[in-house]
Amino acid sequence: MKALFTTTFLFAMMVFLLSPKQSFAQSGTLTVYANGPTLDKVISGDATNGVQNHAVYQLVSRDTTYLLDATITLKSGVSIVGVADPTTGKLPCIEADVLPDLSIPGIFFTLTGQGTRVTLKNLYLLGIAPNNANNTGSGQGVQVSADNITLTVDNCVFDEISQYEIGYSSNGNNFYITNSKFRNGIDVASAYYVPELLRSENGLGNWSTDTISIKYNTLLGVAMGPVITTGITNYFDFSHNDVVLTSKGPLWSEKVVNAKFDNNIFYNVYAVGETHAEYAGGWDEIAPPRVPAIFSFAQLDSTSASILLGHASTGAGDPAAEKLRKVEVKNNAYFWSSGLTSFWTSWNDTATSAYDTLYTPVFMNSETAAMFSNSTTWPGFVESGNQSIDPSFGPTIDKVLSPGSDTSYGVGLLAWVTAVRNGKGTTESFSYQKTAVGTALNWTPTWPLPESADLKYSSSTVKTMSTDGLPEGDPYWFNGVTAVPKAPTQVPNQFALYQAYPNPFNPSTNIKFSLAKAGNVSLKVYNVMGQLVKTIVDNVYKNKGDYNYNVTMDNLSSGVYFYTLIQGNQMLTKKMVLLK
Repeated sequence: MKALFTTTFLFAMMVFLLSPKQSFAQSGTLTVYANGPTLDKVISGDATNGVQNHAVYQLVSRDTTYLLDATITLKSGVSIVGVADPTTGKLPCIEADVLPDLSIPGIFFTLTGQGTRVTLKNLYLLGIAPNNANNTGSGQGVQVSADNITLTVDNCVFDEISQYEIGYSSNGNNFYITNSKFRNGIDVASAYYVPELLRSENGLGNWSTDTISIKYNTLLGVAMGPVITTGITNYFDFSHNDVVLTSKGPLWSEKVVNAKFDNNIFYNVYAVGETHAEYAGGWDEIAPPRVPAIFSFAQLDSTSASILLGHASTGAGDPAAEKLRKVEVKNNAYFWSSGLTSFWTSWNDTATSAYDTLYTPVFMNSETAAMFSNSTTWPGFVESGNQSIDPSFGPTIDKVLSPGSDTSYGVGLLAWVTAVRNGKGTTESFSYQKTAVGTALNWTPTWPLPESADLKYSSSTVKTMSTDGLPEGDPYWFNGVTAVPKAPTQVPNQFALYQAYPNPFNPSTNIKFSLAKAGNVSLKVYNVMGQLVKTIVDNVYKNKGDYNYNVTMDNLSSGVYFYTLIQGNQMLTKKMVLLK
């Protein structure tokens, strides 16, 4: 008996050491002040076997910044939440520090816990260090480096993050980005594409992503704009955002399958345009060369069709695959001001050769417009209510184009484009009232944000053109509070089984479910005769939370199948189709 107990004890200890996420319980909230150790020392030091000791880290100091000396690596699910000023909404600020070798930390947070949920809320992430330098071209707010992570970012400011606000190099992730502001960061001459809000770090976007929801945000004076997600994304919702003064395309999402792009404002986007030489080389598209556009969609290639739709496509443009796509583009306002269009005209008038002349951006290029007008091949493509209309922002917004001697705008967007395109760019940058760190020990960034007044546009038509009654674009500038609905809650409150995706599929699909309480769970697949054909989970104890399983059925024949989730006396069943 003693030997048996010893063996059992040693085995239990091995499980504890090798599986810390299941063996060490998080609890409670740790309140963190800015006048102690740097934030990375506090959070990284508060962990056992790689698991954070606390589920929530609450940042309460707003009278000085929290300094960051090193990347905070999170291996477990956690929430880092600032306490906003109840009157002004001012947020606690995390600021990159200057290290002894004069370098600056490149990444604020790296997420490495597969299947975990991380929330960042009410935070101001500042990429500029106390010496007013930043990690030029290498800075990131968040790096997601493991599969099936759910990242929620709500009511945050990303300021002067010089590369990717959020980058990912893994599969099956979910991104919910709401009520946040992304500003400035172009400190590299010729950096057409950075910073970017969300970047698939595979050059072709070929990380398989579950859900991207980007709603109620503002992007001002950034490069690429919202998203590069050219490849494999199950669902993409980009709605009620302001995208203002971007150098390159505001969206690069050509092969989306299920998507909504509604009620956004696009103002002076794609300011760099594309020369004829760049166009000829397919410089700015994954698809064959196209005129630069806010919306540019492409036919699915065989790989995307198979992974996203479970359809064994015979190649790009396979009709059966294209009919399964659903893309909605409704009630967006877009406009290019005379200051920018006159610059393009002058550029083309003085170009030394045809190859140097610009293709200037449009709302939809002809190839994309043809897809929306062909209801036979693309019955799920719907476009309506979009208008070319000036929202009439305040005067400082267009000052970014040609700011004169005001260095808080850099050299200005037009001078920056001229320097870069002529191959003479060195240290030029453009920005909107760039943050400058003061010398006071209790310095914090300007609040409210300098753009607050002038992003409150005056066009009555734009204010009332949305599909849901909210002001067009980011409603924050009018209501002064975060929009509703809020980002999804962190902890499931229901027993739920979700639709498999893709569906139909071949040969694999993903099945997601939520548990409102801990307990033994079974998830099994049956054929139409009620016969069990696959067991995914067999009466296994699971904690409260969300779960996602990739299910392969390559040994089964095409047909209809049912998958059933059971916990106690609760049972849910859904249908899926294997189509080989």
